[in-house]
Amino acid sequence: MSKKIRTEAVDFLFRAILSLENKEECYTFFEDICTINELLSLSQRFEVAKMLRDHRTYLEIAERTGASTATISRVNRSLNYGNDGYDMVFARIGAMEEGEETL
Repeated sequence: MSKKIRTEAVDFLFRAILSLENKEECYTFFEDICTINELLSLSQRFEVAKMLRDHRTYLEIAERTGASTATISRVNRSLNYGNDGYDMVFARIGAMEEGEETL
């Protein structure tokens, strides 16, 4: 049985994250709320997801990110059978980058 994720505490955390206005504020907040290893693990998973979307091999991903094949597999499962959160964010980042290129 999985733990219930939609709680008042998680809502409060997400409101805090949504209140951040720029990258420096993100660094300030996340350095306080996460350990270095937690933050590096999150960023590693995000990098793994990007590389999987770019059709990189597990071996290439493991060599570049240091992620285990188990982590790569979990991220891949989320990409294929999850809630499309990664895809939503990648699309938004892509749109922001395209907007920056036209400036």
